[in-house]
Amino acid sequence: MLHLRLIVPAARTDDVVRLVESTVGTAHLVVLPGAARDPAGDVVMCDVAREAGDELIRGLRALDLDRTGSIAVEDIDLSLSRRADRAETEAPGEGADAVLWEGLAEATHEESTLSVTYVAFIALATMIAACGVVLDNAILIVGAMAVGPEFGPLAGICTAVVERRPRLALRSAVALLVGFAAALLLTVGFAYLMDGLGLFTRVQLEAERPNTNFIYRPDAFSFVVAVLAGIAGILSLTSAKSGALVGVAISVTTVPAAANAAVAFTYTEYRQAWGSAEQLLLNLLGIALAGTVTLLAQKWLWRKAA
Repeated sequence: MLHLRLIVPAARTDDVVRLVESTVGTAHLVVLPGAARDPAGDVVMCDVAREAGDELIRGLRALDLDRTGSIAVEDIDLSLSRRADRAETEAPGEGADAVLWEGLAEATHEESTLSVTYVAFIALATMIAACGVVLDNAILIVGAMAVGPEFGPLAGICTAVVERRPRLALRSAVALLVGFAAALLLTVGFAYLMDGLGLFTRVQLEAERPNTNFIYRPDAFSFVVAVLAGIAGILSLTSAKSGALVGVAISVTTVPAAANAAVAFTYTEYRQAWGSAEQLLLNLLGIALAGTVTLLAQKWLWRKAA
């Protein structure tokens, strides 16, 4: 179930109440006249089954409530109510399959915005991966994958394509490109520093590295895994199962590939650098394509079910 808290101009309260009452899957309607101060108006609260949430939110936006008032939505972790159980039963479809498109757009907006924190995370993840490739340490590679925040902009691009939001697409692309460019530059500097301290050496990079040489040797499986990870990542976002994102993050070699490219460039190992760049591009392309197709499929299936 979802809980909606609405601030409604007094002149539109009746319209909002009628909309809530006519939406299948709603429960626990509460109206507090004159309770809101900024903006001034009435407060309307209700619970709605997740599978009916997108329809209700679209209706509220059609009433311009997002401009004249406020729409706040939060997940309900526990609801002990027969009325709520009945509302979920009446709502069409399954809550686990429902996509809150407004919520998805908002989530990807936050995750795909270029910020100091975002750049810091992707740079730190790339530096950790650089240590992993030089030491041929798979544990460090996995740790770097988990730290990397690059799935946010990729999900933003997928959402922007499906929802036709050019601003979100531009913001996500900028975050992705600038983030990786900054991470590469900082990791090159980090590699020079570690080399100066005697902690990185050309011999380590040129060694066989059985645990990490796949990073600069892309093959068909690189793209296949990226596609599967892209599908899983989008499903985890749309079904609110964010825990699965960790598994997605450590499935693809985006950050490690960028790290290996930076270290290889530092030592003028251009063959490795190019192979790592190919690995990076294959993973980014696979995730973006799979994520977009997954969202399109979800939208089509949900419309067909409704």
